[in-house]
Amino acid sequence: MTTRPILIHPDPRLKTVARPVDRVTPEIGQLAEDMLATMYAAPGIGLAAPQVGVLARLFVMDCVKDKETPARPMVLINPEITWTSEETATYEEGCLSIPEQYAEVTRPAKVRMRWLDLDGTTREEEFDGLWSTCAQHEFDHLNGRLFIDYLGPIKRQLITRRMQKLKREKARA
Repeated sequence: MTTRPILIHPDPRLKTVARPVDRVTPEIGQLAEDMLATMYAAPGIGLAAPQVGVLARLFVMDCVKDKETPARPMVLINPEITWTSEETATYEEGCLSIPEQYAEVTRPAKVRMRWLDLDGTTREEEFDGLWSTCAQHEFDHLNGRLFIDYLGPIKRQLITRRMQKLKREKARA
């Protein structure tokens, strides 16, 4: 497993709709392993392929935060949302591609998704709580959408300027 560099907003790849994965190959398995390693190292609870510069419909997540509970790494290939609840929930979201910036985002409280796993088997599960928020956040990445797109234009511009400044500072270092 290798950690990969995470793209920082603004980057045009983060605003690009990812293409479906044609078939689950060993290369896709390696990408998923690398993404999990990258996510855990960051540390984060989710990471989409476009965030590491791969425009494929794949994301990983593990929302287990309790040290007593075993980790539950998930790899979702070509995920689809098959149902969302009418009830909503608001969480303070952050993003590995927008470091140290957080904002409250309201989304459906529950979501059902269908995807392929690394064996090419179709899976389906209903998520709620943090898992639901994370799944929807990562799914948005596959459609070129960031959590700041849910914010008003002034707050979104402010965060974008902060990220541009961060990128300039990193380039100089």
